[in-house]
Amino acid sequence: MIYHAPIKDIRFALNELADLAAICGLPGYGECSVELTDAVLEEGAKFAEGVLAPINKQGDQGAKWKDGEVAAAPGFKDAWRQYVESGWVGLRAPEEYGGQGMPALVAAAVEEMWCSSNLAFSLAPLLTLGAVEAIHHHASDELKSVYLPMMASGQWTGTMNLTEPQAGSDLAQVRSRATPAADGSYRVSGQKIFITWGEHDMAENIVHLVLARLPDAPAGVKGISLFIVPKFLVNADGSLGARNDVRCVSLEHKLGIHGSPTAVMSFGDNDGAVGYLVGEPNKGLNYMFTMMNHARLGVGIEGVAVSERAYQKAVEYARDRVQSRAVGSPDPAGVAIIRHPDVRRMLMTMRAQIEAQRALTFYAAAALDRAARHPVADEAARNQALLNFLIPIVKGWNTEQANEITSLAIQVHGGMGYIEETGVAQYYRDARITAIYEGTTGIQALDLIGRKTAMDQGAVARALLAEAQSTVNKLQAAGFDSAAGNLSAAIADAERCVAFILETFGSQPQLAAAGSVPFLKLMGIVLGGWQMGRAALIAKEKLQGADADSDFLNAKIITARFFAEHLLPQVSGLAAAILNGADSALALDGSQF
Repeated sequence: MIYHAPIKDIRFALNELADLAAICGLPGYGECSVELTDAVLEEGAKFAEGVLAPINKQGDQGAKWKDGEVAAAPGFKDAWRQYVESGWVGLRAPEEYGGQGMPALVAAAVEEMWCSSNLAFSLAPLLTLGAVEAIHHHASDELKSVYLPMMASGQWTGTMNLTEPQAGSDLAQVRSRATPAADGSYRVSGQKIFITWGEHDMAENIVHLVLARLPDAPAGVKGISLFIVPKFLVNADGSLGARNDVRCVSLEHKLGIHGSPTAVMSFGDNDGAVGYLVGEPNKGLNYMFTMMNHARLGVGIEGVAVSERAYQKAVEYARDRVQSRAVGSPDPAGVAIIRHPDVRRMLMTMRAQIEAQRALTFYAAAALDRAARHPVADEAARNQALLNFLIPIVKGWNTEQANEITSLAIQVHGGMGYIEETGVAQYYRDARITAIYEGTTGIQALDLIGRKTAMDQGAVARALLAEAQSTVNKLQAAGFDSAAGNLSAAIADAERCVAFILETFGSQPQLAAAGSVPFLKLMGIVLGGWQMGRAALIAKEKLQGADADSDFLNAKIITARFFAEHLLPQVSGLAAAILNGADSALALDGSQF
C-alpha cells in the first residue's frame, strides 16, 4: 500500500487557487516563499512516504494500555523521534518559542500528507499545535515561557480535555472542578472522555488543556475556565518533577484510527491534579474557540487526506485487477477493471471531490492567514468573516464525503475490499470518526445557518455566491458552456436556500434546522464547483504556454467538467429538500419513531 504524495496537485491548488505568493507576502511571513514551500513539500513528501506510510497498517494494531500507562502502536515512537528531530512539529508554531512560524496555508498542505500517510499518527501533532495556539493567545507570559518551547519542539505533546460522560457535545454540562490553592495554582478534579493521545510513551511530558469550573462559577458555558494540567510537574529550572495526579483509566475500543490512543482521563483521584489557570476565569470556552478554527480546518484536511489515500489505493487496484471482457468488445479476454465504465465513474467521483475539497480547504487556510496578518484592518475582518463561514463547510462537507469516497474505494475492490488484508477497509474505518469529532456534521450545520448565515443576514454567503457567479461568466467566455450552465443553476438554488434560511431561522427555527445539513452539503458542492471552474480556466490558460504540462492540465479540465456534470446537479435535489421538504423531516414526533 504505497502512498505517493500528490505534490503536483497540491502545488496547483496552493499557487493557482490559494495564491501562495500573496500569503507569503503578508507581514510576519518574511521567510516564506513559493520556492521555500516547494522545498518543504518535497521533504514532507519524503517523510510521509518513507516513514509514516510504511507503519500505517501496523499502527492499526493499536496502542496498548496497562496499569495506567500506554505504549504507542508499533513503529510510532521511533517515527515521532524522527518527526521531532526533523523539526516538523514547529512548522506552524510561533517563532519566538522555537517554531518556524509558517503560514497556515503551507502547514495545511503538509498536514494533508501526514494525514494521508498515517491518519492516526497525524493526530498527535494536530492536537499539540492546537494546544500551542490556545496557550499562545491566552496564557500568561510565565506559562508561555514554560510550556511553549517544549511543545513547539515536540518534546512535549498537548491535548484538549473538553467533554465528559454526561456532557457529550453539550459543554454546558461539564462538571470537572478546579479549587484555588495557596500558591496560586489550582487543584483540578473530574473525568474526561474521548481524549485523543491523552496518554502515550512517545514524548517526555503531556500538557493537558482542561475545561473545569471554579467554586463560584455561574452555571452553563459562561462558568467554564481553562487550565493547563501537565502529566509531570515542571520544576523552576524547567526540568520535569513529580508525576501529577492525572491518570489514564482506559482506552476506548474504536472502529478505526486504532494507532491513536483515545483515553479516558481521570484528574485528582488523590490530592487533586495541579493546574494553572489560562487567562481569566470563566472564559475557558471562548479560549478554546481560538483553536477551534484551526482544529476544524485540520479535521477538514483529514477528510481530504484519507480520501486521497483511498483513491490512490483504488486506482492501483483497478489498474492491476483483470476481470471480464471490455464492454462492447468481441474479445473474450479479461481486461483491467479500470477499463470498465462504472469503475471509471467511481474513480472520477472520488477524484473530482478530492480536488474540489483540497481547493476549498486551501482557500479557507489562506483566509485564516489574511485574517491573522493582513495589514488593513477591514480586509483582515472580511477574511475572518469568510473563514468563519467556510470552516463548518470545510469540516462538514469534506468529512461527510470522506465516508462516501472511502466506501467507493472498497466498491472498486469488490469483495476484496471487504477483506482486511487488502488494506482499503482501514481507510473506511479511519474516515468514519472525522464527521463526528470537533463537532458533528449536525453541529457544524447549525453553526452555519445560525451564527454564520442568519446573524449577518447572509452577507458572506451572498458575497461568495456573487464571486462564484463572476466565474460563471468567465467559463462562458472560455467555451465551458455546460460547466457554466450547471454552476449558474447551482448558485441560483443556493441563493434561494440562503433566502429561505433568513426567512425561517427567526420565526420557524426547527424548519431551518431540519434543512441545515442539506444546506451545508449544498454549499460544499457549490463552492467546490466554483473552485473547479477556476481550476479549469487556469488550466486552459496555462495550456497556451510553451512548456505547458499538457497531460496534467488537460486532466484538470476533464476533472472539472466531471464535477460540473455529475456533482453540481445534486444541488437541485438538496435545494428541493430544503425548500419543499424540510417540514416532512419534522412530521413524526419522538413517540412515532
